[in-house]
Amino acid sequence: MASATFAPFQYRTYRMLWIASLITNLGGMIQNVGAGWLMTSLTESPAMVAMVQGSVTLPMAVLSLLGGVFADSFQRRTVMLAAQSFMLVVSALLALLTWTGMIGPWSLLAFTFAIGCGAAIHLPSWQASVGDLVPREDLPQAVLLNGMGFNLMRSAGPAVGGMIVALFGAAAAFAINAATYLPVIAVLHGWNPPRAAETLPREPVGSALVSGLRYIALSGEHLKVLLRAAVFGFAAVAVLALMPVIASTVLQGTAMTFGALLAAFGIGAVIAALTMRRLRERMDSETIVRLSMVALALGMLGLARSGALLPACIAAVLCGAAWQSAMSLFNVVAQLSTPRWVLGRVMSVLQVFTFGGLTLGSFVWGHVADGGGVQAALTAAAVACLIGAALGLLIPLPSDEARNLEPFHRATLPVPALDIEMNSGPIKVSVEYVVPQAHTGRFLELMARRRVIRLRDGAHGWSLYRDLGDPERWHESYRVPTWAAYLRHLARRTSTDAENFLQLRALCPEDCPPQARRWIERPADPEHLHDRRRGAAGVRTERKPG
Repeated sequence: MASATFAPFQYRTYRMLWIASLITNLGGMIQNVGAGWLMTSLTESPAMVAMVQGSVTLPMAVLSLLGGVFADSFQRRTVMLAAQSFMLVVSALLALLTWTGMIGPWSLLAFTFAIGCGAAIHLPSWQASVGDLVPREDLPQAVLLNGMGFNLMRSAGPAVGGMIVALFGAAAAFAINAATYLPVIAVLHGWNPPRAAETLPREPVGSALVSGLRYIALSGEHLKVLLRAAVFGFAAVAVLALMPVIASTVLQGTAMTFGALLAAFGIGAVIAALTMRRLRERMDSETIVRLSMVALALGMLGLARSGALLPACIAAVLCGAAWQSAMSLFNVVAQLSTPRWVLGRVMSVLQVFTFGGLTLGSFVWGHVADGGGVQAALTAAAVACLIGAALGLLIPLPSDEARNLEPFHRATLPVPALDIEMNSGPIKVSVEYVVPQAHTGRFLELMARRRVIRLRDGAHGWSLYRDLGDPERWHESYRVPTWAAYLRHLARRTSTDAENFLQLRALCPEDCPPQARRWIERPADPEHLHDRRRGAAGVRTERKPG
């Protein structure tokens, strides 16, 4: 069990980045304690204190999509290096201004927001890189180890941060955070991941963003994960957003009390990570997420009614275990359901929904605490957790069954007879099928799935026609804007998607397989007769799927 739990550590690059991330996460925890406690000295408003957490999570909702496009369009190492360097500079400047007494409530929120922007750009590239660092069979455990590493530092970091803030002040916490970016930058600088041969021009940022959103919109499995993650984030964030207020008002404590509560939360998360593999062998992801939301509700009620540090820490341990279990499974399910070409964008949208829920929850629960007290806010959030658990009965997460999402490599790519450029277009693709009428029902079922595959991978204007004179003859067509977009469309096909065509092919007579033909739009203008040609035909026809 232990060897399986830590199997991803046998891969050196993953191991080095994981260790470097531990140091950065420690700095982040120290930074959070410093910012949260500094805000309590700058203002007495619980809403402003809660917005410290919101200022970190808001960029995840605003900039994560851009981070996802960068993760899929550029070398992920370069994106992470740039993001880490940006956060180092911002953190150092925050430490300097705090040391000189020039920081105020709103400027503190601005700096924490900027640090969150760097994290929003970094995180999709890091999450999408995990599958490049370990084999697919070790991917779920690598994701869980990432969460465990973060929560190890959540366990140690707040206590260390509370001690630093109590002894040296918030400026020292911010300076230490700035220094902890250096190990990650050093490891990334020394990492030289293999570059895939770029046979196609890079997809424009706007087009890449649209194609990623289209893929998700046409994937019912991903939409379920996104909705559930948003609901969980909205309800669960009450624990962390109000933790400084719980420490200072409910428990009448100090920065050390705040650090102890966050440490207990982190310990619970580590326990969950270490036991998750055994849980996943006995339960599916949906069951674990539902139980986690119920456990989180119980932990919130315990925090709301605790009058001493020990019972509050016990409740925080339960909340941490529930948080880690649900959050890690949303990540695992999304990664195992997504092909590599769009993984960065899918993970970024998951961040948008999760952190959008966290940001909205920080705002809502902070204002509920302003008006009705911390106990009322935690009780209301607990009710929201129970509603989220019940939502699983209506909108369950995708099953844990294995999917082959590796690219389907064609033996040959289509070669146009016309001498066109990569940006030539628009391109129309037509595929003709001959299907015996006895198989019509099955054919239409498979074509309904094929329509989703086509549109999800970048096609436009998909349509299916039946020959009025020959009812066994069917004509499928779709469009793409350029020849490069068509080749990109083919490259996105997975082995699971290819099974759909094989099933369609099996419905056709052996002597009459599906025939694909590709067309380029041309206006009725004699000038186009002077196109350079390599053959007499308009576009070559192949007996292969389009």
